[in-house]
Amino acid sequence: MANGIKKLVASPWKLRIYLLLKLPLAFIAGLRLTSINPNYVSIGVPYNFLTKNPFNSVYFAALAMAAELPSGILAINQVENVGKPVSMLVLSMKGSFLKKAKSRIIFTCNDSEKIRSAIESSIKTGEPHVVDVKSVGIDSSGEAVAEFTFTWTFKAKNH
Repeated sequence: MANGIKKLVASPWKLRIYLLLKLPLAFIAGLRLTSINPNYVSIGVPYNFLTKNPFNSVYFAALAMAAELPSGILAINQVENVGKPVSMLVLSMKGSFLKKAKSRIIFTCNDSEKIRSAIESSIKTGEPHVVDVKSVGIDSSGEAVAEFTFTWTFKAKNH
């Protein structure tokens, strides 16, 4: 992990302060980092009053927010690792809902190498590069409840 991300996730309180300041909806919804290393990140979204829909499952927007954050943390880490300015943005998202989400859901993204490759390609060519990364949500019984694919675009910035 790059120093900036490492410092941020080293303490649950630092991450919560970051969420409060930069992603207040994630803070309010109660998203929590559950696991992190250079290759994957896992984020949990609770099943509670704030994230529940009228059908007694986790609202799709809360699931999407929790699904995007692991890929975003991996992308920020890879951008920090290259040491050159690179802009990044989610270009599109596709979600599939496999089962009703009626417990805490943990989303994991392990596409760090795909992200790194896209960033390096952008730096090498000077052109934007897109990559699809997957985030899978698992419920408390270990079953997949949702899969999201995020298309990230990376572009090396000119000085």
